[in-house]
Amino acid sequence: QVQLVESGGGLVQAGGSLRLSCAASGRTFSNYYMGWFRQAPGKEREFVAAISWSGGINWYADSVKGQFTISRDNAKNTVYLQMNSLKPEDTAVYYCAVNTCNCVGSRRVADFGSWGQGTQVTVSS
Repeated sequence: QVQLVESGGGLVQAGGSLRLSCAASGRTFSNYYMGWFRQAPGKEREFVAAISWSGGINWYADSVKGQFTISRDNAKNTVYLQMNSLKPEDTAVYYCAVNTCNCVGSRRVADFGSWGQGTQVTVSS
């Protein structure tokens, strides 16, 4: 079992950057593919990015390619989401989660679990 805690959100102006962190507890952290999702008010939870256990394979939503970068440090039991060139439409609660099937390319909410509590990102125009 993995427990996840997100941090690093906040209020930034458009064009700014944030790095979100997801701290995991559990000895098998490095065995899991991990993902980031976001949910804006009135919207469904949306896939953002995911990463394989080794960090060698990443996949992203089209909307954030070239803007966000997912990475992980298994020695620190942490996965990151570097968010650059932020836009108001990036405003959302950001969640990290475990990919429960370790299936490369998965973007489905149903394929992820052990959700963290989320961290709020607000981008002002």
